[in-house]
Amino acid sequence: MAKTKQVSEREKIVVRTSTIGIIANIFLAVFKAMIGALSNSIAITLDAVNNLSDALSSVITIVGTKLAGKRPDKKHPMGHGRVEYLTAAIISLIVLYAGATSLIESIKKILHPETPDYTTVSLVIVAVAVLVKIVLGRYVKGVGEKINSESLIDSGTDATMDAVISASTLVAAGIYLGFGIKLEAVLGAIISIVIIKSGIEMLSNTISQILGERVDSALAIKIKRMVSAFPEVHGAYDLVTHSYGPDMLLASIHVEVDDTMNAAQIDELERRIADKVYEELNVVMTAIGIYSANTSNDKALKLKSELTKLVMSFEYVIQMHGFYYNEEDHFVSFDAVVDFDAPDRNGVQESIYEAVQAQYPELNFVIKMDDDVSE
Repeated sequence: MAKTKQVSEREKIVVRTSTIGIIANIFLAVFKAMIGALSNSIAITLDAVNNLSDALSSVITIVGTKLAGKRPDKKHPMGHGRVEYLTAAIISLIVLYAGATSLIESIKKILHPETPDYTTVSLVIVAVAVLVKIVLGRYVKGVGEKINSESLIDSGTDATMDAVISASTLVAAGIYLGFGIKLEAVLGAIISIVIIKSGIEMLSNTISQILGERVDSALAIKIKRMVSAFPEVHGAYDLVTHSYGPDMLLASIHVEVDDTMNAAQIDELERRIADKVYEELNVVMTAIGIYSANTSNDKALKLKSELTKLVMSFEYVIQMHGFYYNEEDHFVSFDAVVDFDAPDRNGVQESIYEAVQAQYPELNFVIKMDDDVSE
């Protein structure tokens, strides 16, 4: 129930913030369109079109948030939160389209220039619009960062960029009035390129999230420290997360515990870990794997120390963990985390195997190469 209330409150914040953006952008678009028509300014007219695209983006943000807030069903048991990523992608495409069409119109004006006719009133209104977009941009982006809404963050960033673009329009007007140099069409082209660049960056970030990004370093460190703080846990490794939307993060992790713990004790520990991580970090622990640590075998402890030094001496090896030694079967297993920067990660694993097998020919090794998926 607490989770449902939290999602509902987040949805209300997104809708309220987006509505404010819609109203502000429509008013700005109307004023700029009138000024652009009266002053024959292509830059101001394109800026008005950009404000309309911003208003449309806010509408899409509201629709996407509503769809993302739908309850889980049989076909989508983890909910519909990933709709927000699709919303952000659509907004990015709208920005790209606006930039491309604006660039075409600007090129036409460069080839067939027209003389702008600025008035004091028009310039004052544009100046006011700059201030409005600065305030709106900071507000929307701040709310987006607070509630982890990529769509709002994109909208806020776009609004701030619009303020810079509008300010540059004022600069062009000043240059024309002071020196008689017409920069309207050129400025329109520059504005278009900036818009296109922003759209590409937004789309790239969204696609990266859809593909699955590395877990945030700060969050990964918090989770591992929290799990490692339990007295029974000797180490936390292999943290993997799966995002089903900005407000739904699932995770799995391996913990190292004494080999003397029984099933009931391990089960009770896993439940305590899962409850604490969810209550304090809002992360759902879907699986907690177990590494059994040798506790009463001095030979195993000595072997672990020696192997750790050997394995860590290899370039690109970040960590060794999950060590276990079965003296009766002459069997040793451990995991080695190999950096993604390694030119040949499989080659590193093979080199480690050859080295440990050469040094301990009497033992049978199983070495797993782990991915460096989290801090």
